[in-house]
Amino acid sequence: MSTELKSVLLIGGAGFLGLHLVEQFHKHSPNTKIYVFDVRPIPEKLASYFQFPPEEIEFFKGDLTSEEDVSNAVLKSKCDVIVHSASPMHGLSQDIYNKVNVEGTKNLIQVAKKLKVKALVYTSSAGVIFNGQDLKNADESWPYPDVHMDGYNETKAIAETAVMEANDKAGLLTVCLRPAGIFGPGDRQLVPGLRASARLGQSKYQLGDNNNLFDWTYVGNVADAHVLASQKILDPAYADKLGGETFFITNDAPTYFWTLARTVWKADGFIDSYYIKLNRPLGIALGYLSEFFSKLAGKEPGITPFRVKVVCAHRYHDIHKAKTILGYKPAVDLETGIKYTLEWMDETH
Repeated sequence: MSTELKSVLLIGGAGFLGLHLVEQFHKHSPNTKIYVFDVRPIPEKLASYFQFPPEEIEFFKGDLTSEEDVSNAVLKSKCDVIVHSASPMHGLSQDIYNKVNVEGTKNLIQVAKKLKVKALVYTSSAGVIFNGQDLKNADESWPYPDVHMDGYNETKAIAETAVMEANDKAGLLTVCLRPAGIFGPGDRQLVPGLRASARLGQSKYQLGDNNNLFDWTYVGNVADAHVLASQKILDPAYADKLGGETFFITNDAPTYFWTLARTVWKADGFIDSYYIKLNRPLGIALGYLSEFFSKLAGKEPGITPFRVKVVCAHRYHDIHKAKTILGYKPAVDLETGIKYTLEWMDETH
């Protein structure tokens, strides 16, 4: 017999994924009281788009690395489950990733154990196993690379390991979800970046031959997986199958890397009759040059070796484990997800 999820505390609930978590918990777990912990409240402009009543969501402002702030939220919410989706965006400094992803997550684990929270669901990243080489049908048995290519995924792997090791059948149950290539309404990086690049005339350039398959994942589907994990980890019939485990979460529809970009550009009227292709070795060389000259100029590089390797690699995953144990099934396909994203951008910009 399953255990009812009475209350959930969403760490990072005012962020991109966090707002979809609020919406999907409200939709699929209507009897669950939702609490949000973040460094800032849910923006009114964004809240109006999502289908949940803001007045029913209780908010706690705080610092994830503060034991006092986190303890206050846990005690007042009396949460059964904590969902931790707070993380800095890509492209920031290593010390920020260390503080939030590593120190913040370890602080959260410590507080959750001390205050006897039943379960912790952690939002990791599919990138924790990526080192620039092809990932074809990768599953959860694939190991971490010896060296990560970026601080974001390096610290995500450290945090993920800490969460898995914290799993305790007699105490705090933990599970890690690894979404790949998240996009959707509320996104401030991927789709807005694609639109901006098209306006700068960059849509006619292509890195790689576009024969590499890539996993894009609609953010609402990622949120659905978190709801399922939060419900099932409290179910004695599933607790052992989820506790201390990782699950890849994708749209289960690998597509050629540039498909999403060209769909966005086409919707905006940018349709190029030809593409100037830069192969991987040339792209990497240009990336090193871009980093060098950008550093001299004190600017952010437009292209980096890391970005070239991401764009040119096969990166798709086997989500059989999520489908069979979590019961996960992508509810929104890629085309519809792109449609929702563009509609949101047109409504809010």
